[in-house]
Amino acid sequence: MVRRLVVEGQSGLPVPNSTLSYWHTDPSKKLLGYRSTPDLPKEVDTVIIGTGMTGAFAARFLKESSPDSSLLVLEAREACWGATGRNGGHCQPFLYGTSEAIAKFELETYFFLQDLVEREGAPADWRPVNGVHALLSQDAFDAAARAIPALRRRVPEFADKVAVVSPEGLVDGPEGEDWARGLTLERLRLNRPGVKGAIVQKHAASMWPYKLVAHVLEGLLAAHPPGLLNLQTNTPVTGLSRGAGAGGRWAVATRRGPVSAAKVLLATNAYTSRLLPAFSDLIVPVRGQVAALLPPEPRAGLDYSYVFFGKIKDGNGDDATRDEYLVQRPLPGGELILGGGRHAARNLAVGEWRDDVVEPGVAAWLRTELEPVLDLGREEGREAPGEGLRASLEWTGIMAYSRDHVPWIGAVPEALGGGEGLFIASGFNGHGMPRCALAGRGIARIISGDVENHGLPKEFLASEERAERARREWGRVGTVDELEALIANLNSPEGEKVGF
Repeated sequence: MVRRLVVEGQSGLPVPNSTLSYWHTDPSKKLLGYRSTPDLPKEVDTVIIGTGMTGAFAARFLKESSPDSSLLVLEAREACWGATGRNGGHCQPFLYGTSEAIAKFELETYFFLQDLVEREGAPADWRPVNGVHALLSQDAFDAAARAIPALRRRVPEFADKVAVVSPEGLVDGPEGEDWARGLTLERLRLNRPGVKGAIVQKHAASMWPYKLVAHVLEGLLAAHPPGLLNLQTNTPVTGLSRGAGAGGRWAVATRRGPVSAAKVLLATNAYTSRLLPAFSDLIVPVRGQVAALLPPEPRAGLDYSYVFFGKIKDGNGDDATRDEYLVQRPLPGGELILGGGRHAARNLAVGEWRDDVVEPGVAAWLRTELEPVLDLGREEGREAPGEGLRASLEWTGIMAYSRDHVPWIGAVPEALGGGEGLFIASGFNGHGMPRCALAGRGIARIISGDVENHGLPKEFLASEERAERARREWGRVGTVDELEALIANLNSPEGEKVGF
């Protein structure tokens, strides 16, 4: 039995009046308000709760392996209206500072998505770029610069995929590769006093994530009749319970009535603890904020995507991590999609599950603090206005921070509110785009009974033992300094304690 007990840190349901994301300004005409049937089916084989990247690809892979089984996909709001439809629009595998297995999984996911877009002509605006990690703290840059040579020795296949750039130029990298030849901070547009150096990765991409998910869902609806694939939007799930006895079916409660299912997948990310209170301290909602900024005139195109890491003081004067992420939309518009600035939010926005507000302090930070670390080509002699860049849109979305920094995927143990037939794929830590699609494949295989060849890193697998270890070894979300943890990880002998 899963109780709807309200516990400390438990998420609420997605709010109906969310802020407008840039990615939702051109929504799918087919999917808006979509319901395969006027009423919910009374009974199905499998229910998936959530239509973000993970839920959509889990549905796709489940229908590939079991085309004749009945699948119901439930979404609280419109399709892909959660984190996937509200993120920063970039997909960048993190090859250093994580385990070899996770790095390889992220790279595999990147190429899977790229191949899918090319093969199926998905309108996802996929644009391959090199990904730049601009390091604004000397200790972070020094740790990363030491970690890269060790990474090359440990994982030779990554040798041509990552480079280190200091103020003096390329100090470690595949000089024979065109993408790395002649790299300097100036070429990276990072010739700014606060930038200590950069790590450049060969493989990254900017994308329109909502359109990719819409492509997947529309394809499923076209390929399967409502009796075998049923999508119901604007149908919040309010509770779960399991029938008594071995093999008891799951009752999925919604505001439109109950559904009985043999198997249920929670692809609910930040909202997981609403249905599984035992996850309230393991997967925590954290509000992220993003802005579509208008670049200065004349508008110049950026050749890279960016992440900015550094130390900053939060609103209370305490040390905090600066963590922003940036991609650019194509010219002539060239909007700069910049997310981050959580240090300016109340309590780092930890525990916030409402995406119907924009925090003014975060908005001001995003508008004013990009040009001090990135050359946007402003004409010489023209200073940036005091209020910073103009934003055409500002929005929020809810990330799911995992206590031990990696997703929870697999069967839900009874000790965490689960039991036979209940599965989870949630907790992507604001880093879902290079993970979610193949996480969907992995959980689909597990649901189908293949518990050996799921293709997931072992660190991602859910278990009671992992929950106990996470609670024992990791502080609560919001109490761990992310940059300090990353530096410690980079300085560790193997550089692979956690999955940042």
